[in-house]
Amino acid sequence: MTVMTAEQIEHFLDEVFPQRMGKIESVGDMTATMRLKIGNEHLRPGPRVSGPTMMGFADVAMYVAILAQIGPEPMAVTSDLNCHFLRAASGDHDIIAHAKLIKLGRRLAVGEVQLFSASDETRPVVHVTASYALPQRPDDVSA
Repeated sequence: MTVMTAEQIEHFLDEVFPQRMGKIESVGDMTATMRLKIGNEHLRPGPRVSGPTMMGFADVAMYVAILAQIGPEPMAVTSDLNCHFLRAASGDHDIIAHAKLIKLGRRLAVGEVQLFSASDETRPVVHVTASYALPQRPDDVSA
């Protein structure tokens, strides 16, 4: 069950993480979908979308999926991120992120993110697995 809407998360991120990449298209039960409009700052020669751009965007998508479930928490932080580049992403198209949480515990969230070129949403360009350390929440008396 989500506790924040996409709009609420965008407003929260505007305050605590204004330099983030992408726009939220939707959030759902343990999921988030985002879109990144590709500009010159995201490109490497080719023109292809750079690896650091895709890794950073996947990290933001994972954070958004977590926020949708736990609410506004600025100190949920990446503890691990593993990125597999599957094929080149053309710089001519937006990048779409589909994030899915696999486990959401009291102190740890684990998930995966697939990135797609908007020109072909059937074949991922990147697959990321990531975990986030979650701070103790006020309602969590067991930790």
